[in-house]
Amino acid sequence: MKYISTIALIAIIIAVSVVGGMFFIVDETQQAIVTQFGKPVGKPITTPGLHMKLPFIQDTNYFDRRFLAWDGDPNQIPTKDKRFIWVDTYARWRIADPLLFFQRLRDERRAQSRLDDILDGETRNAIAKHVLIELVRSTSPEDAEKKEDTGSLKHIRFGREKLEQEVLKAASSRVTDLGIEILDFKFKRINYVEEVRREVYARMISERKRIAEQYRSEGAGEAARISGEKDRELKTITSEAYRKTQEIRGRANSQAADIYAAAYNKDPEFYRFTRTMESFTKIMDDNTTLVMSTDGDLLKYLEGVK
Repeated sequence: MKYISTIALIAIIIAVSVVGGMFFIVDETQQAIVTQFGKPVGKPITTPGLHMKLPFIQDTNYFDRRFLAWDGDPNQIPTKDKRFIWVDTYARWRIADPLLFFQRLRDERRAQSRLDDILDGETRNAIAKHVLIELVRSTSPEDAEKKEDTGSLKHIRFGREKLEQEVLKAASSRVTDLGIEILDFKFKRINYVEEVRREVYARMISERKRIAEQYRSEGAGEAARISGEKDRELKTITSEAYRKTQEIRGRANSQAADIYAAAYNKDPEFYRFTRTMESFTKIMDDNTTLVMSTDGDLLKYLEGVK
């Protein structure tokens, strides 16, 4: 009886092991490959749920379905104009073909190592083909045309975003046979080595000074133009006012002469008397001593008063 119980217990354990080994679960974040003696069997399993396999002789290999991160190591890379810079990059990728991925790379560790070689290499190639200014500028040629100050942007043909797309395109063409897809590539940080940093700062200062001098020159020119217009308008107004005053003074003198002439013609003696009295008030004061001739008009009128 005890022997029968032991056999039954062993049978139950074997049955549970067989049944447990037949089923496996793939969740929403995974995809799987079933292998038999190390070789893939059937198609990749990409739908989540409960799946079956042969126990003991088949194994399940799980791979991530989510977007995965690749973070490159900072490297010192020379540009086309022989300037050394530190470049730190990152990318996003995913396993697009799990069967091909398993056959070529087996696991994510080897995939990350392969991406190190591909992305670092293409980054070096792209940077070596372009000058420094195209790496630090993110302006595209279309945007550069809209700038008011395009003097420093005329020689920029690509810009940083174009270079990122260039690296992404070149690297993507090299991973198609690895079962992976590179989704995005970015320059996380670009920094200058100390020697280049000093040159760049000096260039930035010189550029800012050039722009400042340009603005000062334009401002001085505009100020001179405004001042010239002001002086011209002031002279125009002054000359017009002087012309009008002279016309008014001329008409007044003419009218005064007419009035004097009319008064003289009506009573010459009275006119002569009033003019003499006017001159008398202008030439005499309390301290004036006069020496007059006997035939002068002034003495004649004074004697007449007596």
